[in-house]
Amino acid sequence: MSTAFSMAPLFRSSVGFDRFNDLFETALRNEPGSTYPPYNVEKHGDDQYRIVVAAAGFQEEDLELQVEKGVLTISGGKRDANEDVTYLYQGIAQRAFKLSFRLADHIEIKAAGLSNGLLSIDLLRVIPEEAKAKRIPINGTQKPALQH
Repeated sequence: MSTAFSMAPLFRSSVGFDRFNDLFETALRNEPGSTYPPYNVEKHGDDQYRIVVAAAGFQEEDLELQVEKGVLTISGGKRDANEDVTYLYQGIAQRAFKLSFRLADHIEIKAAGLSNGLLSIDLLRVIPEEAKAKRIPINGTQKPALQH
């Protein structure tokens, strides 16, 4: 069974959404098994979002956040094992990881913090004035100039 489908009907009534098809293809290609570490994506208002990553066992210097071309990448390096400890059972994974999130237009990262094993990244949508909706007045008293 093929998972490919045509996006042509959506493009008929849209302008400037060339990347839209790419977003769907990327979502379909994502590996369902890549769930480490667990994370939440939260909405805290119309323009406020937060990504919370369970980063148990990691310290600030073990984590790296980077934004490039509209993609937020969170990575954690594997920590060196403590030579003095012999684990009878090790249920807390401390392996290296990399998570990527595609950010929508006008999303900015406002803050990031690590507390109680949770990495929180606060995001804010900041829409510039030129991108906001504008009301266009209709002037019914003037006829447009006709060109011949």
